[in-house]
Amino acid sequence: MVKRIYIMLFVLLVYSLFSFEVQAEETKSDIYQDRMALYKKTEALTQVPWYYIAAVDQYERNAQKESDSDEEEVVSIKIKPNKWFGIGNSTKNMDEEIITFFAGHGKDGNGDGKADPKDPEDALYTMANLLLKHGPTEDDIKIGLWNFYKRDLSVQTIVSTAKVFKKFQDINLTKRDFPVSMDYNYSYESTWGDRRGFGGVRIHEGTDIFAGYGTPVKSTTYGVVELKGWNLYGGWRIGIRDINNIYHYYGHLSGYNDDIKVGQVVKPGDELGRVGSTGYGPPGTSGKFPPHLHYGMYKDNGQNEYSFDPYPYLNKWENMAK
Repeated sequence: MVKRIYIMLFVLLVYSLFSFEVQAEETKSDIYQDRMALYKKTEALTQVPWYYIAAVDQYERNAQKESDSDEEEVVSIKIKPNKWFGIGNSTKNMDEEIITFFAGHGKDGNGDGKADPKDPEDALYTMANLLLKHGPTEDDIKIGLWNFYKRDLSVQTIVSTAKVFKKFQDINLTKRDFPVSMDYNYSYESTWGDRRGFGGVRIHEGTDIFAGYGTPVKSTTYGVVELKGWNLYGGWRIGIRDINNIYHYYGHLSGYNDDIKVGQVVKPGDELGRVGSTGYGPPGTSGKFPPHLHYGMYKDNGQNEYSFDPYPYLNKWENMAK
């Protein structure tokens, strides 16, 4: 009898965990649908392409500090109070006419008579109107982005993300892949932060994945090829800016795939090149160390770009790819 009760409790526990996971996945899917609906509505109201609106929201989401709340916001765009309400609007009156009188930019996007910075529709509508200040073309929108952020990397990241969203016509792009083909032998361990001496004492800003010459190197993520060519330290390398404000660096390649070009949109699993041992010298230098892929990740928080340890992500993506 006792054994039967334990079995029943175990089954109930497994069922509860499974139900929780399914519910979490459905909730995550719902939030992407809600976002897309808001982006499409804002596009209809302003004629700003939805993928630019989505890219700004995505940039803000990934640039902000993580919230203590378990609930993810549908829209992450935050506009500073002085810019939204106007400098003289000390009471933060949400009447659009009063905001305009005080040279604020807040707009009522859902017709409720208030321009509320915490309302997702108002936030998106206001941002779209800020982007339109110089005109409706894509070049005009880029000028609008520059005037809002005053930072080249922010504009570059948003434009790249918009390009990815436009190509795939989707924002729920969560698939990932391991950076070397798992059909070949490879090995890696956590080497981020280790001491390096070539070119002066420095830390190792990545994880080395050792594999044989010619092992295919693949994109781990959705993104845009931002950089391709020789580097004194990294040899033949490729840099990809993804949709999460992260720059992915692939170093020491022996060569590139013929179709890989700067500005190209890539997805997880797209072949970029092959493992090699190039670097530590002028263009063409090779063989100063065993063949491996140097894989680095750099996060942009809207103010600074910094290296962080890719090892936990590589473990996760390796398991996902199996």
